[in-house]
Amino acid sequence: MGATKRAAEWIDYYNAFPYFSGDVLRPGCGPGVMLHPGGSEKAIVLVHGLTDSPYAMEAIGRYFFENLHYDVYLPLLQCHGLKEPRGMKGVSLAEWKANVQFALGIAASSSATVSLGGLSTGGALSFNFGATDSRVTGEIYLFSAAFSLYGGPGGRCSKFLEFLLMTPLVNLYSRSNSLIGKNPYRYAKVPLLSARQLVILMRENRLLMCPVDGGKIFGKRLFSAWSESDRVVSVHALRAFGDAIGSHLYCPFVIAKDREVHHSCVVLDAPVYPKNSGSNKFPLELANPRFAEMMEAVRQFEQLV
Repeated sequence: MGATKRAAEWIDYYNAFPYFSGDVLRPGCGPGVMLHPGGSEKAIVLVHGLTDSPYAMEAIGRYFFENLHYDVYLPLLQCHGLKEPRGMKGVSLAEWKANVQFALGIAASSSATVSLGGLSTGGALSFNFGATDSRVTGEIYLFSAAFSLYGGPGGRCSKFLEFLLMTPLVNLYSRSNSLIGKNPYRYAKVPLLSARQLVILMRENRLLMCPVDGGKIFGKRLFSAWSESDRVVSVHALRAFGDAIGSHLYCPFVIAKDREVHHSCVVLDAPVYPKNSGSNKFPLELANPRFAEMMEAVRQFEQLV
């Protein structure tokens, strides 16, 4: 198929994960693909963030598809995008990994070079697979990656928040209240049980970041974009991660604090409006004013091979 405004529905994904289907998903929140006729030598899997949906990664996916000639795969993580999310009951990091593994397998079966990227939790999953899965042969692209939770200036309370999320209190205070709000592509709140899965993933990643025998922690080229205004993940941790990777492999794109770009808005090329309102109301999420610059930086990074 040619370039389209929205990704095509990924029907085979429903066969692999029967808990998803067009009937149970919110409109526009399903898994998607952007495929060139005859395929491409390059593919990228782009993974959305916690409580989000593949819609969040579509603008970036379109750029890779239209400008860099990648086939693009947009998986949907378990318990996301549902009409009735039931508080994300049963959410599982192992199942999120199964979702990404399936996408990587399909991409690797059709393309010689497979890259991986994602927003927030999707970024954390991207690093994890980049460090452990041999099918990831290309670059890693991180957007507001979740290496640690925001814990105030300098991240002083990040570890305490993570500690709380791992305690039995999470089970007591987790409710199945409706997560559906005004945003057509994202849940209105983050259930504690799902945040716990992210903490488990961040702890796994910290072990992967430990140098072995004095070597570098990561051997792949990595692009990382984030906003200094982020109040969801720790900017301090993102800086420290870049320092550990090494400048010859690492390309940061940092959006200054005075631009006031929020965590999830880094990946948006257009505002998100309340469902059924069109553009007549105030947007729920603003576009990243430096989106075009960010993607030009991605292009330059991708071509420096």
